[in-house]
Amino acid sequence: MKIVITLSIIFLFIIISCNNNEHKPKSEQEILSFKEPLIKVNQILVDRDSEKVASYCKRYNFNLKVSESGLWYKIYHQGKGDSAKAGKVVNLNYKISLLDGRVCYTSDSNGTKSFKIGQGGVEKGLEIGILKMREGDKAKFIMPPNLAWGLIGDEKKIPARSIIIYDVELIKLTD
Repeated sequence: MKIVITLSIIFLFIIISCNNNEHKPKSEQEILSFKEPLIKVNQILVDRDSEKVASYCKRYNFNLKVSESGLWYKIYHQGKGDSAKAGKVVNLNYKISLLDGRVCYTSDSNGTKSFKIGQGGVEKGLEIGILKMREGDKAKFIMPPNLAWGLIGDEKKIPARSIIIYDVELIKLTD
């Protein structure tokens, strides 16, 4: 079923691209005729991903919260440091794995992850989750594809449309 949906999306993009031989602006009705089916397909995919995560959490008895963005998270160890804020540089220990248990990346093998909160360059779900933490906290984030590596994965260890699990420890925040 995933293949049918993915192929349908690709086919729709090809039709849109090939049908662009006119240089005049499209009417609002023409734009909506393409936009509405894509929104429906996206909602179906988001709902299915949410069902997969809920099933995973139930199977392993994880009691995670769900943010408005769709990030599943739990801070399971409370630190005593400052709270994460946009503009701060964060240093993390981490482990990234897939729902099937396959470990993709770890700070043990790749070193700590460091980035400035709010500048992008990392998974959107990671920034959302980090903003719920403070120095010393340890947390688990489960990110659907739209908050992680999206339609194509990272083209290395994370496959296309993968739900990923981040186990993180916020080691340090700096200015």
